[in-house]
Amino acid sequence: MFKSLRTVSFRNLDDVEIDVFGKDVFFVGENGQGKTNFLEALYFCSYASSFRGVKDRDIVRADLPEKEKDFSAAVELCPPDSAIHRTIFVKYENSRKSIILDGKKIEDRKDLLETVPCVVFCHEDMEFVSGSQERRRWFFDQTRSFYDPVYLDDLRKYRRVLKTRNAVLKECRLGVRGRSSAEDILDALDPQLAEYGLRLMKKRQGEAERFSLVFGALYEEVSGIDGVGVAYLPSWKSVPPDSQGAAAGYLAARREADISFGLTAAGPHRDRYLFVRKGAGGGRQNGDFSGAASTGQRRLLALLLRVAQARSFSDMTGKMPVLLLDDVLLELDGDKRGRFLAVMPRYEQAFFTFLPEEPYDRYRKSDTIVYYVNGGTAGREKA
Repeated sequence: MFKSLRTVSFRNLDDVEIDVFGKDVFFVGENGQGKTNFLEALYFCSYASSFRGVKDRDIVRADLPEKEKDFSAAVELCPPDSAIHRTIFVKYENSRKSIILDGKKIEDRKDLLETVPCVVFCHEDMEFVSGSQERRRWFFDQTRSFYDPVYLDDLRKYRRVLKTRNAVLKECRLGVRGRSSAEDILDALDPQLAEYGLRLMKKRQGEAERFSLVFGALYEEVSGIDGVGVAYLPSWKSVPPDSQGAAAGYLAARREADISFGLTAAGPHRDRYLFVRKGAGGGRQNGDFSGAASTGQRRLLALLLRVAQARSFSDMTGKMPVLLLDDVLLELDGDKRGRFLAVMPRYEQAFFTFLPEEPYDRYRKSDTIVYYVNGGTAGREKA
């Protein structure tokens, strides 16, 4: 649980520390005043990156001179199962990022994953429904990585080998590297790519099946539409999931085509996920369900993806995440809003943003902390 947040030159936020030690914390204010920036600062401390998909240098306060483009965010944590408070300090200085956990510098952001797991609900989540397959892969990779660090390691290893393989393919296509030299390197890389790729495929298939059970039940409960689920479509269609030799053979068979393209055309980096709906006979309907869904249905899909993600995390770890909910109720009508709140996942702590005209008083509890945000300044409501 977050106890306090302190920022310096972070977006438009004041360089102050605020108390956030409560089960529910509301940030209320007009658009553009900094509500979302508070959530971003919390997320930045949790994962040392922004959920908005921006580069670190874009987070610093806009009105600073070029030579002062540094910022930081820090939190104090009060874990529910420990009397010992923990601290996270993330600093961006001289174009380099430093992460200090409990007073010690860490080199890998992965070490933060289990410290204060956060699930964020934001408008950008619509990309998981209506955006590219790359964004869908990112979501399901994140879902698995929340509780399976080995999966994250394999994903990183796969990407490193893929990057090297693509560089060799490109050099061969351009004539920078000789054919014989390229073949020797590819012969060494392909078994590695096959090994890590198959590990990802196997876990992705299991994750999609498990996730569908949670997600489908949620979607039916909130929307009344049954049979909706997630289908995983691996790029290596003809490769048995347990045969590294077959995967390496598949890569070898496609090598000529890959050289002509200058990149690896098939593999887990090209896997697809579809939102599907089963027909009356139990068979899957053709196409992607999200493509035919209305804007409201797609928005609901995005919200429930995050609910299912949070529930999956709790199911697999026995822990509750922190929720960061950025204007999630704004675009839902009253009926869907009530249904969404009814299926909210269990959480350790939740941060909400609201516009002043929203009926946020309906959702507050007796101990809810309310901050009114104006121009990056957060004024706490008096008890």
